[in-house]
Amino acid sequence: MSETRFDRRMLEALVCPVTQGPLTYDADAQELVSKSGGLAFPIRDGIPVMLVSEAREI
Repeated sequence: MSETRFDRRMLEALVCPVTQGPLTYDADAQELVSKSGGLAFPIRDGIPVMLVSEAREI
């Protein structure tokens, strides 16, 4: 199974859907992390899944 890389330039356009705050990229976990929202959004096949129902609490 090949790993698709996340385009970090996408971070400039994405914000947390809950807080509208900034996101950080966790390359090891393949997640976008919202520290202000306490959520981590998964990245699947190089595509961030920005659904609150898919996020894990941190």
